[in-house]
Amino acid sequence: MATIPITKRGAEKLRAELHQLKTVDRPWVINAISEARAQGDLSENAEYEVAKDRQGFIEGRIQEVEGKLSAAQIIDPSELDAGGKVVFGSTVELEEEESGDAVKYQIVGEDEADLKLGLINISSPIARALIGKEEGDTAEVQAPGGLKRYEIVGVRYL
Repeated sequence: MATIPITKRGAEKLRAELHQLKTVDRPWVINAISEARAQGDLSENAEYEVAKDRQGFIEGRIQEVEGKLSAAQIIDPSELDAGGKVVFGSTVELEEEESGDAVKYQIVGEDEADLKLGLINISSPIARALIGKEEGDTAEVQAPGGLKRYEIVGVRYL
């Protein structure tokens, strides 16, 4: 099985979700099923069907999160020494050449990505264009609106 890169923060987030699923959500849905079962005829019991569907979702998510954690290669960006190169986990400050707009992104795993927080997926076009580059380099990204060029202003490992 291939390893999945994930930051230390992302792994902690997945562990917290797994703990929530196992200690809160699973017992709640088991209780909901038993209460619905106590109401009698299961063939016309909507609460029972909803609870069973929810149970299936919870159990599936538990398996998915456990699988991701077992395959995870946890990377702590603060311990990276990539010699100024853009790598997984690094925080990159960019300036769009045409507009002069400044943006800052951290390159993270699929489960951690959140563009609003400046966290971009390692497999996104912009991250792929940045990987291996250094401060002062230019990255070209094919965006929906056309080709965009970004100058790398800074690379940090936070």
